[in-house]
Amino acid sequence: RIIDEAKGIEGLIRQTGVHACATIMGSEPITDTSPLLERTDGTVTTTFEYHTCETLGLVKMDFLGLSNLTVIRDTLRNIERNGKPAIDYREIPLDDKETYQLLSRGDTLGVFQLDSDGMRSLLKSLKPDNFNDISALIALYRPGPMDVDSHNNYAKRKNGLQKITPIHPEVAEALAPVLDETYGLIVYQEQVQSSARILAGYSLGRADVLRRAMGKKKPEVLAKEQVPFFAGMKEHGYSEEAAQAVWDIFVPFAGYAFNKSHSAAYGLISYWTAYLKTHYPVEFMAALLQNERTNKDKTALYLGEARRMGIQVLPPDVNESVLEYSAVGDVVRFGLGAIRNVGDQPVADIIAERSGPRGKFVNFMDFIRRVPLSALNRRLVESLIKAGAFDSIDPNRRALYQIHEAAIDSVVGLKRKQAEGQFDLFSDVDGGDAEDMGDAGVTVPDVEEWDKKTKLNFEREMLGLYVSDHPLSGMQAVLASLREMSIAHLIDRAKTMPDRMQVTIAGLVTGVDRRVSKKGNAWAIVTIEDMESSIQCMFFGKVYEAAAADLAIDTVVRIRGMVEVRDESVSLRATEMDVPTLEAVDERPLVITLPQAALNRAHVMQLGQILTNHPGYCEVKLAIVDDKGNAQVLTFGDRFRVKRDTSLFAEIKILFGPSCLPAA
Repeated sequence: RIIDEAKGIEGLIRQTGVHACATIMGSEPITDTSPLLERTDGTVTTTFEYHTCETLGLVKMDFLGLSNLTVIRDTLRNIERNGKPAIDYREIPLDDKETYQLLSRGDTLGVFQLDSDGMRSLLKSLKPDNFNDISALIALYRPGPMDVDSHNNYAKRKNGLQKITPIHPEVAEALAPVLDETYGLIVYQEQVQSSARILAGYSLGRADVLRRAMGKKKPEVLAKEQVPFFAGMKEHGYSEEAAQAVWDIFVPFAGYAFNKSHSAAYGLISYWTAYLKTHYPVEFMAALLQNERTNKDKTALYLGEARRMGIQVLPPDVNESVLEYSAVGDVVRFGLGAIRNVGDQPVADIIAERSGPRGKFVNFMDFIRRVPLSALNRRLVESLIKAGAFDSIDPNRRALYQIHEAAIDSVVGLKRKQAEGQFDLFSDVDGGDAEDMGDAGVTVPDVEEWDKKTKLNFEREMLGLYVSDHPLSGMQAVLASLREMSIAHLIDRAKTMPDRMQVTIAGLVTGVDRRVSKKGNAWAIVTIEDMESSIQCMFFGKVYEAAAADLAIDTVVRIRGMVEVRDESVSLRATEMDVPTLEAVDERPLVITLPQAALNRAHVMQLGQILTNHPGYCEVKLAIVDDKGNAQVLTFGDRFRVKRDTSLFAEIKILFGPSCLPAA
């Protein structure tokens, strides 16, 4: 409610369009509004910090722009659209074993509050097995508790690696009902309040006053509260030493403690998202990608996560894709709306046409003839071609690019007449129709497809990242051996890294912007990209001079530098760079031939370890021969590509015998 006498604030509320969100405390009207600044767009801001605003009677509200509830909603929709029974998220069991296994593995990219690198590491050490653990972690993974190592102490105490010690022997029994569930550690504000009631006889209201006084961290306020607290504990039979021990724990902790209701509410959303990722991974990843579609770095990170989970992410397709990312069976399909220059209405028209009586499009010219004018914009069709949206019906992107303008021109005139209600009286002669007559003389030429580099660069231009392939395909193991972390993980972790921390990355140079400073010093902004993401690296002074000759497009480099975070952007200030020596790619796969009996679990594990110890470009295949001499050939994934050398061959032959490898 707003007191009429507070004219200055009343005007502020009226101008900003806020109603019933402010209470003016006190009877004196506020007339000095000099700290209030009206912007050109009509919004009003203030130079007062929030404590002062609260004393003026304004209610402070934090509005978080989070999309997690939207991800849950979209996942539930994807489940139904993918032909699976609908579920009610409110009935998701909180004791699902598989969900806690996912949490304990730290496989929580995309899970609310639990997807940072540090939190995933903590989950692995804690191994949560009940909802209270999730709630406690969310409360503890904050700067304050982390400064005193409370998050790690909780994990250690839960798993019996650290002794549970009371705050003071005198209060151990009294506080057991309050602190036992958190292994003797204070985690929540409510525990401070309950402890004050038990130890010092505080009422609920007085306990909340104490909590707020601690939270304000104002010495004069705390000094006033300390006296009655010590007196209350003395009245309840506790020594001054015990009172001091409790006070020394309470005061620093209460300033950063979560209340349990807040943490539990967060924890419930965390659990729901973890449950959906566990049991509906395809539908969940499609929803996650859709909600991060405008964030290139996050999209790249989650695409990498989907592939790690064994989920295939398919490029956009005019016959299969809808507007958004979608779950189709056990794969995720790119949405047509993710393509640059493609709007919502053309997508709706494309879907409506292919869903009609004539069914899906047969080829490119069939698409051109059938879709309405809204979907025949030259830039739109060009974008669909470059993104690979016609690959399933006409796979030669270069051929389609060459004729797309002529194809559109051949039908657009007739379509305009049809839209205006003008029809050719002779269109049905000989069984033809107007659309068939529109593309006379336009055929898809038989030309060589774009080279891989050009094709992928166009795809990246339209989608923001590579989807169907990548220039670094087959080099994952090599890149992993050269770096400390991937670029996507660097970007994800940057905000939690120590200031000026140095890291090493490896990737492909995709952009070099050479510049000269006002003082005449040469420097450069270099874009480095790996399989998941890209980052800008700044080269200055002697570092630039040493690297300048090697800074060329399509060069694989290894860079060490300091992480710099400004606003929402992450960059690297290079301190050194080198061009690693990479062996020439051997196109021949390495084929290992084994009898079926040799493939027990121990041998398979040993073989996997041998292959990962020899990273390289060469693809590995396994030919499994049965008793009748028939062979089934399996191909290892890219992370098992190897470098052909005698040490690798020797290790494989020691494990399986000399006949497992060809003589050449």
